[in-house]
Amino acid sequence: MGPMVTLATCSLNQWALDFEGNLSRILKSIEIAKQKGAKYRLGPELEICGYGCADHFYESDTLLHCFQVLKSLLESPLTHDILCDVGMPVMHHNVRYNCRVIFLNKKILLIRPKMVLANYGNNREFRWFSPWSRPRHVEEYFLPRMIQNVTGQTTVPFGDGVLSTKDTCIGSEICAELWNPRSPHVDMGLDGIEIFTNSSASYHELRKADHRVNLVKFATTKSGGIYMFANQKGCDGDRLYYDGCAMIAINGDIVARGAQFSLEDVEVVTATLDLEDVRSYRGERCHPHMEYEHKPYQRMKTDFSLSDCDDRCLPTHQPVEWTFHTPEEEISLGPACWLWDYLRRSGQAGFLLPLSGGVDSSSSACIVYSMCVQICQAVKDGNSQVLDDVQRVVNDSSYRPEDPRELCGRLFTTCYMASENSSEDTRNRAKDLAAQIGSNHLNINIDMAVKGILGIFSVVTGKWPQFRANGGSARENLALQNVQARVRMILAYLFAQLCLWAQGKPGGLLVLGSANVDESLTGYFTKYDCSSADINPIGGVSKTDLKCFLQYCVKHFQLTALISILDAPPTAELEPLTDGKVVQTDEADMGMTYSELSVIGRLRKISKCGPYSMFCKLIHSWKETFSPSQVATKVKHFFRMYSINRHKMTTVTPSYHAENYSPDDNRFDLRPFLYNTLWAWQFRCIDNEVSSSAEQCGYDGVIWRVQVPTVIYRSLAQRFISDTDVIVDSFISWNYRYTV
Repeated sequence: MGPMVTLATCSLNQWALDFEGNLSRILKSIEIAKQKGAKYRLGPELEICGYGCADHFYESDTLLHCFQVLKSLLESPLTHDILCDVGMPVMHHNVRYNCRVIFLNKKILLIRPKMVLANYGNNREFRWFSPWSRPRHVEEYFLPRMIQNVTGQTTVPFGDGVLSTKDTCIGSEICAELWNPRSPHVDMGLDGIEIFTNSSASYHELRKADHRVNLVKFATTKSGGIYMFANQKGCDGDRLYYDGCAMIAINGDIVARGAQFSLEDVEVVTATLDLEDVRSYRGERCHPHMEYEHKPYQRMKTDFSLSDCDDRCLPTHQPVEWTFHTPEEEISLGPACWLWDYLRRSGQAGFLLPLSGGVDSSSSACIVYSMCVQICQAVKDGNSQVLDDVQRVVNDSSYRPEDPRELCGRLFTTCYMASENSSEDTRNRAKDLAAQIGSNHLNINIDMAVKGILGIFSVVTGKWPQFRANGGSARENLALQNVQARVRMILAYLFAQLCLWAQGKPGGLLVLGSANVDESLTGYFTKYDCSSADINPIGGVSKTDLKCFLQYCVKHFQLTALISILDAPPTAELEPLTDGKVVQTDEADMGMTYSELSVIGRLRKISKCGPYSMFCKLIHSWKETFSPSQVATKVKHFFRMYSINRHKMTTVTPSYHAENYSPDDNRFDLRPFLYNTLWAWQFRCIDNEVSSSAEQCGYDGVIWRVQVPTVIYRSLAQRFISDTDVIVDSFISWNYRYTV
C-alpha cells in the first residue's frame, strides 16, 4: 500500500449573481468534504458568481463581489486544513480570465486561468474572457487589498502552474480543456502530475452524458493518474440545465460518481485512492523522456500532505459501472428539475398549461408531474431544502408533500380551451390526463372571445372572414386560425394571473408552453399564440423523442390516458370539423413528417448544411424512398418555410435546451431573421444536380406528386419536375399560420 488520499469533488446548484447563496453552498460542500475525510475539495466552474452571468462579467461589481466572497471563504474556519479549489473571474493586467483559485489556511497558493475557452453551442466565453496563451508560464498577480489583509500576501502565482504537496502533484483543467484535442492533462501526466482536476459548467443535452464520462475515463487510460470532475447542476437563470455527474476516476476506471439529475443543491462525491496504483500503472506505460522533450511545469510547493500515516489501512474505492439514463428518462428528469428551480426561484405559486389533448402539451404536463414525483421523493429522503421550498411555494408552513397527484393539484392548473373547431375526442383526452396526474383542470370555451374580436373587425370593415371550408380565401382561413390561437394566449395569461386570486389564494402562475423543436424549425406555430408562454420545457425536444417519452410515462407513471393521445394524429384543430371529425393534420400542413424534419434539422445545425449540401446528403440517405427530384422539393420546401418563419424564433418562449439541432435564437443558433426566401443561387445548384441525376438515371419527364400541404396538393397535384417552383411559390403566397 502506498500513500492513501481522500479527495472530494462537487456538484453545486449555483445561481448567477446569487453571491450569498453561492457562498453558502460552497461552504456546505467544504464542510461535507471534511466530514468525509477529504484533504482536497474541487468545485464547479465560476462557482462564486455562477457560470451564467453573461454580460454581467463586464461589470466591475461582479469582480468585486467575487473577491468579497473569496475573502469570506479564506476567513471561514471551515476552509482550514483542506485544500480548496474554487472558481471565479479574475482581472490580470486589465484582462479578464476565467480562473481557479487554490488556497489553504488563509494562503492563496495559485490562480490558474483557463487556457481553452468554450466558444461553441451555447457558450460564448470569448465574449467575456481571454484565454491564457502562455503554457507552463507563471507570473506574479497583485492581490486586492482586502485579500492582502487576510492572507498577508502581496502577490501570488498566476498562470499555468501545478501544485506540489509533500506526497503528490496536482494539475488543473477547466471544462473545455478536457474536450480539446491537446488537453493539458496529457503533458501534465508526462511531467509526473498524478492528480488532474476539472471544474466544469457542462450543460445537459440528450444523449451527451456518455461522451463526458468517456473523456474522463480516457484521460487516465493512456498514462494513468487520478481525474476529478466537478460540475454545476440546476438552472442558474437561463435556458440551460447543468446536470451534475461529478465523478472521480483512476487509471481509466470510474470509482465514484454523483447523480446526473437531482434536487440536491449540494452534492459531494469522495474517493479514497492509493497513489501507488498510479505509479505502478505508469511504470509500465509512461516513459516521457524517451518520447519527446518538453518544458516542465512550474510547481508551487506547499507544506501540506493529502495522505496521512493513519490512512494506510483505509479501503480504496473500486471501479463502478456507470448506468446511463435513456433519452426518455432524461426528458422525464432534466426538464422537471429545471422547472422546479425556475418555480422556486421565480417567487411564483405554480404553473398553468393550455392542455389540448395532443402529444406536445401532454408532454409538458407529464414533465410537471415528474417534477412532483421527484419533489415527493426528495422530501421522503429527508431533503429539508426541498421541503422548505415547497412550503414557501404553496404558502403553507405545515405542508408535507407525500402524494405526487395531490401536490400536482396544488402546483399545476391545466385548461382545455375549446372552440367550435375542437373535437370531443381531444377534450376527453385532456380531461382524462388531467385526472390521472391530479392537476386542477378547467374547461374554457373561447368562441365568445373569438366572435367578439371578429365583430370588432366587421364593424370597422363591414366584412366577416370565412374559413376555406365555407368558401373563404386562404388569407381569411389563415387569419381565422390565428385569432383562435392568439385568444388562447391572452386567456392563458389572464387565468394564470387571477386563478389563485379567484380562489382566495396568494400568488400567480407561470404559463407553460408546448411547442417542440421540429415545429420551431419551420415556424409551424402562430406567433404569440399559446406556444408563447413564460417558459417551455419541451422546446428543445423533437416530436419523435416526445412520443417515446409519453410511452415511457405510460409504463413508469401508469398514465394510461396517454395511449389514446399517442394514437391520435397531431392536429392544431383550427379549421372546421367534418362530421365532427378533425380533417386538419400537422404533417399535411407542414408538407413533411416529423421524422423527416428531425433528419433535416440535424443536417442544418449539426452537419452545418446549407440547401445544396443537404440535398447532396439526402439523395443518398433517402434514395430508397424518394427520387432526387422529390428530395429536392423537400429541401427547397423546408428552407423556404424555415427562412420565411425565422422571425418567429426572435420572440419564441425561452425553452429548456435539450437538443443540439435546436433553432433557439437566443445564443445557440445565431442566424438572420430576414432572408431572401427565394434562395435563387442555392436552389439553382440543386436543380442542376437534379438534372444531372435525371440524365444519368432516366428520370426525364417523370410525373410525380409534390409532397406539400393539402390545399396545394389538391389544386396542383400532378406536375412535371420543371413546375416545382410554381407549386412552392404558390404555397408561399398563403404560408400556413405565417404572421408578420
